[in-house]
Amino acid sequence: MKHSKSINAMNFSRRQFIGTMASAAAFTIVPRHVLGGVGYTAPSDLPNIAGIGIGSQGGGDIQNIATPDVPIQRRAGSSGMLMQPYGGIRPARGGFFPGGGGTPPAGGGQRPAGGAVANSNSPIQMGDAGQGTFKHANIYALCDVDHDYAGHIMAGYPKAKKYHDFREMIDKEKEIDGVLIGTPDHCHAVIASYAMNAGKAVFVEKPMAKTIYEVRYLRDLAKKTGVVTQMGNQGHNAEGSMQTVEWIRAGAIGNVREVHMWSNRPMWKQGYFPRPDAQPIPDNLKYDLWLGPAKEAPYNAECVHFAWRGLWDYGTGAMGDMGAHTFDAPIWALDLGMPTKIQATTTPFNDVYLPLSEFVEYEFPARGNQPPVKVTWSDGGIKPARPSALEADRALRECLYIGDKGMIMHGTHGAAPEFIPKNPDFKEPAKTLPRPKSIYVDWVEAIKEKRKAANDFEVAAKLTEIMLLTNIAVAAQQLNITLEYDAEKMKITNCEEANNYFHYEYRNGWKLY
Repeated sequence: MKHSKSINAMNFSRRQFIGTMASAAAFTIVPRHVLGGVGYTAPSDLPNIAGIGIGSQGGGDIQNIATPDVPIQRRAGSSGMLMQPYGGIRPARGGFFPGGGGTPPAGGGQRPAGGAVANSNSPIQMGDAGQGTFKHANIYALCDVDHDYAGHIMAGYPKAKKYHDFREMIDKEKEIDGVLIGTPDHCHAVIASYAMNAGKAVFVEKPMAKTIYEVRYLRDLAKKTGVVTQMGNQGHNAEGSMQTVEWIRAGAIGNVREVHMWSNRPMWKQGYFPRPDAQPIPDNLKYDLWLGPAKEAPYNAECVHFAWRGLWDYGTGAMGDMGAHTFDAPIWALDLGMPTKIQATTTPFNDVYLPLSEFVEYEFPARGNQPPVKVTWSDGGIKPARPSALEADRALRECLYIGDKGMIMHGTHGAAPEFIPKNPDFKEPAKTLPRPKSIYVDWVEAIKEKRKAANDFEVAAKLTEIMLLTNIAVAAQQLNITLEYDAEKMKITNCEEANNYFHYEYRNGWKLY
């Protein structure tokens, strides 16, 4: 949507201008083919989108909104981290059991080769990127605290206005219709709330926020402001997730009483490590902006740019990275509410890094005529027990449903559900759910159509709250109790200390807006 110019010496906003011209359309009809051919959409008919935090996943998201004007090539040397398999690599230093007499933990946590930064060519997930040239919206502005790390994306959209500070961008660029947020987890809520209060539609990568308090704040703010929202959970709009929901609701495996999920994450440093020593802040990084609401802490390259996921101060670990992609379908298919009980056991960790591997159990109560459900999550590559009915040479996939009439499993993002054992005679039930387009197109079209997106904050808040309860259980595990949760009061009822993890005190100068 273009900047408007004055009409008869009056300064109209862009929205006023469009409204004025729409009322005159009956007198100035111009065939679409005259403007640009069949199927052509004028840039002025498209929403203006700004990306915030675009060096990695956020840059991949942007490429699903519009094909880059210039082919994107990441600058050599701007990344250096090679993903290690999940088997565990002993760190060069640090990493001990608490009180373990100096014995390194088995597996020791994960240390990336080469140190610090993800070798990301901007991951592209389940959208239109790479499938020809398209433009669902205008990439109007791009914002990142490190223009070197994000430089490959900025170079791909040379017409976009460039910023370091999201507040300056949102305050100055009134033409922005929506912002896409791909920053580290700890900055999601402050940026989203600032944008929503400015009337901007918001797309936030998963997890929706870092704390449960933030999640509920954003959910309620979305209701208050009425802006279009979407969480970056690509599988929610994927065919496999919808098939799983329809099959289970149709009774394909009867009543489901158990669900078991696992992940090969983390693929970044986690475990019992000290915080890396301070290093000089590089000139290209606005480190104070990167820290955002998190507490003051010295810069080290191993704590920023992708590596942040494993640190309590900035990330939410394996569950924050992959939980949304795996937990979404069970919550949807079984109409799960909040768990009433949750407990965790993990490999060693401390107050700097999350553990290398976790096993977490959730108890969900009965819903109507549906029985209670026990759900388990394991990460660090540890899988649930292999069902005896799973045929040889078939891998156990990331989510397993056990019903009283059979079993279904699927991959992350709800991918390709299948029966255990195979059931070639299964007749798929009717497709009863709407099939929205990718979460990117769905969000853009929701902005244009002034409607809700499929995975808006009302939907995403429940999923994210359940995900974040995982880390509260992890933090409380040494108390040797099963946490009991009262979702209505947002309170752990049998462990007051655990309630300290529902939020944290922001650094001076930062707040939820």
